[in-house]
Amino acid sequence: MSEHEKFKILVSAFIDGETTPEEEAAIKEHIVACPSCQKLLKDTRCLSSLLKEWPDEPLSPDSECEIKKNLKSQEGPKMKKKSFLKKTGIAIFMVVIVGVALRYYGQRALQGRLKDSMAYLQTAQTTSSRQRGQITQVAEKVEMAVSPVRIARSLGKSLTTRDAARRSRTDDIADQYEPYYLQAEMKSKRFEEQYDGSIQEQSQGIMIDVNGNFISGYEKFNTEQYDRIYENPFLKAMENPLSTFSIDVDTASYSNVRRFLNNNQMPPQDAVRIEELINYFSYDYPLPQGEHPFSITTKAAVCPWNQDHDIALVGLQGKILEEEEIPPSNLVFLIDVSGSMNSSNKLPLLKSAFNLLVDQLGANDRVALVVYSGAAGVILESTPGDQKMTILNAINTLNAGGSTAGGSGIKLAYEIAAKNMIEGGNNRVILATDGDFNVGVSSDGELTRLIEGKRDQGVFLTVLGFGMGNYKDSRMEKLADKGNGNYSYIDTLKEAKKVLVHELGSTIFTIAKDVKIQIEFNPAQVKAYRLIGYENRMLAKEDFNDDTKDAGELGAGHTVTAIYEIVPVASDETFGNVDDLVYQKQQVTGGDDLMTVKFRYKEPDDDMSQLITQSIQKDAVVEKLTGDFEFVVAVAEFGLLLRDSKYKGAANYDEILRKARASQGKDAFGYRSEFISLVEKAKAIDMRSLNKGIQFKGRN
Repeated sequence: MSEHEKFKILVSAFIDGETTPEEEAAIKEHIVACPSCQKLLKDTRCLSSLLKEWPDEPLSPDSECEIKKNLKSQEGPKMKKKSFLKKTGIAIFMVVIVGVALRYYGQRALQGRLKDSMAYLQTAQTTSSRQRGQITQVAEKVEMAVSPVRIARSLGKSLTTRDAARRSRTDDIADQYEPYYLQAEMKSKRFEEQYDGSIQEQSQGIMIDVNGNFISGYEKFNTEQYDRIYENPFLKAMENPLSTFSIDVDTASYSNVRRFLNNNQMPPQDAVRIEELINYFSYDYPLPQGEHPFSITTKAAVCPWNQDHDIALVGLQGKILEEEEIPPSNLVFLIDVSGSMNSSNKLPLLKSAFNLLVDQLGANDRVALVVYSGAAGVILESTPGDQKMTILNAINTLNAGGSTAGGSGIKLAYEIAAKNMIEGGNNRVILATDGDFNVGVSSDGELTRLIEGKRDQGVFLTVLGFGMGNYKDSRMEKLADKGNGNYSYIDTLKEAKKVLVHELGSTIFTIAKDVKIQIEFNPAQVKAYRLIGYENRMLAKEDFNDDTKDAGELGAGHTVTAIYEIVPVASDETFGNVDDLVYQKQQVTGGDDLMTVKFRYKEPDDDMSQLITQSIQKDAVVEKLTGDFEFVVAVAEFGLLLRDSKYKGAANYDEILRKARASQGKDAFGYRSEFISLVEKAKAIDMRSLNKGIQFKGRN
């Protein structure tokens, strides 16, 4: 096969950035010397652009004529000058190209939606034989549909009345029919709904409901990535008296868990980081009064899911900056515009989120805009924050397409931030992506080393995650962690407003960095203890006094909470089985302290840490949980159930709901009431506790 023929085969993959580096280099070399391939590349790019803008309407029987007409209108007056024979030949050629492209892009759209689909854990409703026949007929006709929206609308119009068929929205159909499952084929492989509530996997395919929602839950279509979480175990206070960890101000896990639950699916266990669930909410801790930029709150109570244990709380409250104290910001928006961002819950939502942030900026702030796809580029040089229309126009004209060169984008963003550094200001890169890097520096190790090398320049990192299906949670958490920053997941515009408007100070203004906590438990009062959450923030005990070791950052007005489950010394429980030491003996000095809490932190521009120490007395343990402490414990208990933790004890949804409702408080923005709704939803769909649910046969 000639190089020319090889290129023709690879042209679509090359445009979408799906060729290997070797293929890409060979193609670029070939195209320079081949005028005909240059024209083919240009025509195919034009066609690709047209397809992306193709309206989401069902294809009519004369769709081929509409396609010809559309293409002819794009060609303009030039087509009128061609001979009849030439026009006919071009028309036939373009129809063939369009047919192949529609099949190709339709399959890609279908496969992409499959990756984005969530499990729909709801028992299917039995339908009449007539409806089943209609379902089968329609399913067979949409084997290679161009878009999932067309499938949904086609199915809806085939199953409703003539009047309802004229409606453009499928929402109306749901009012007339009970939800039931529909089968559709792709390459003669499918899932079949068995009309008895079970689903039989035959090979590969799709499922959609009457509202056009894709139904799967089949893990092989889901490429989301989460790091494995090994829960902190109980440790003997006599043998391991010190517990050391970095604070965590990320909240991404909570909004990501919410996304799963709102799609009627229990989240993966490793998507549930309990500390991020707890720290999603603000708590009414006292504001700092002394020289330090945060206050410390400690409390203890009886553990609700194990009455023989206690719960100890450690809370931090960051100082709130007055308007005149807020430093000017040098921000670089680093936005992923690759093909993987081309869905409504990604780039369009991202644009709306950044519009909210721009509205908060002033004349002393500066904003630059860097984008990356197959390559990285500067869309907007550093611009004063009061030139809002200029900034917004640059954001709102962004479109998605191509592969994802995330590493080069991060490099360029840091270069722009360093070039416009504001001494004493808030210098920060805000990365917005689904984390699906696949070109250039893309491995987690390479990216984290890159970020670590840049953070010493005084530029911090905020990571905003978007989307589902191919979402790379583990990668984005690492980047924020290593970049002296924070990490949030934006699933709705309401969440964007929370992160970038209501909590802007805690999101982008750092008041303390490298904040570490070390707790010494008194063996005279504590037999064993367990830190709930923070598994990926644990530090060696030697790291506490080592100022070169990186730790978490605290934002202005931010609260951070950690809780321990404690086993009293009088308990008859046993933990581990280690022989007595031969060469040393351990001695308990006694005392009434339950534990001593030590904190280290650095001012944002300092390299030397400061130390704070505080103790909790044994008699501080109370029988009844109240206020914010009760809500914190309810959220932690919810996390234990979502993770199906072996330490969940007697935790249950009813008790969580009771505590959450009792401690809801003022709830100005409705975050706590939303939490209560999520608990109710989890209770309804969590089949583990009921030992029942849809049986999936033949799953991997």
